[in-house]
Amino acid sequence: MSALSASERLARAAHDLRLGLPVGVQMQGQSWLVAAVEALTPARWEALQKLGTPEMALSARRSQTLCIPAYDGDLARVEVPKSSPLSWLKAVADPSVDLATPLKGPFQPLRGGQAEPHRLAIKLCKKAHLLPAALVIKVDKIETGLSVLCAEDFALASPVRLHAVASARVPLAVSELGRVHVFRPDDGSEEHYAIEIGTPERRAPVLARLHSACFTGDLIGSLKCDCGPQLRAALRQIGEEGTGVLLYMNQEGRGIGLANKMRAYSLQDEGFDTVEANHRLGFEDDERNFELGAQMLKALGFNAVRLMTNNPAKIAKMQSSGVEVVERVPLKVGENTHNVEYLSVKASKSGHLL
Repeated sequence: MSALSASERLARAAHDLRLGLPVGVQMQGQSWLVAAVEALTPARWEALQKLGTPEMALSARRSQTLCIPAYDGDLARVEVPKSSPLSWLKAVADPSVDLATPLKGPFQPLRGGQAEPHRLAIKLCKKAHLLPAALVIKVDKIETGLSVLCAEDFALASPVRLHAVASARVPLAVSELGRVHVFRPDDGSEEHYAIEIGTPERRAPVLARLHSACFTGDLIGSLKCDCGPQLRAALRQIGEEGTGVLLYMNQEGRGIGLANKMRAYSLQDEGFDTVEANHRLGFEDDERNFELGAQMLKALGFNAVRLMTNNPAKIAKMQSSGVEVVERVPLKVGENTHNVEYLSVKASKSGHLL
């Protein structure tokens, strides 16, 4: 069997991190082990301490919250005090428990030396939808059987490509002429869906909605966002027009995953807005990949859309990905007393046209 590609190595390593396994990193003749702090068990933490001197890597967003200088620009490296309990590591990594463990410092930030293993570890945690906080230990050798990466793997990895794997007729409440198409990414991550209604003319701009999955809003009727009302309004409008496509992207919580979204909700209960909560967790405002939506549209034969959105970033990504947006169709629904501030932040900080 041929060697794994960079994309395959990254996908396997991200899965291993979610299992709580360390991942090896090799570069310039040196070796490191990296592990996601969130997934560490006491037994694993005890075993890793015996292998070398542990350091913690934090994204610049999280280090800013903790007032730790990010000497490496996009991340901070922190010395892990000897005999630190696992609870300390997890408290540093997870801001949703800041009030329970307010005293975590003083921290000893590190500068100079090799930061690339730490950078790769943070990227890998994000890919695994884990908190962007990693343990990094320089070792003499990497144990056989562990996934092993090199510094160039993220640069060498091919962009994620979607492949159509199945489709079937599904009569819907808004139209009996529904069809669901399932697309699978080649990196083994979550599948995405296209709901096609009617038989849209491929040579004409199609009415389309690019909708990110929202378990709380779409399925259980959360009032904290406008996602559920947007989903239902978009389907209803497409059904009334008779033809159109709704792309359902499995990019929960603006791409950070449901668990981290719940952590962000906990921070919002403490008074932080949506963007501030994401930053405190260590993420950017929005970690989604809208280009995947363009791939689905083109795979279905569409090159131009009338896009139902309030988000200019979606329009820009469609255009740059080769899908012409001939019209923006506003989708202003779902405001209530619980999400007024959320919608205000969408407009003021994320540029939504509300």
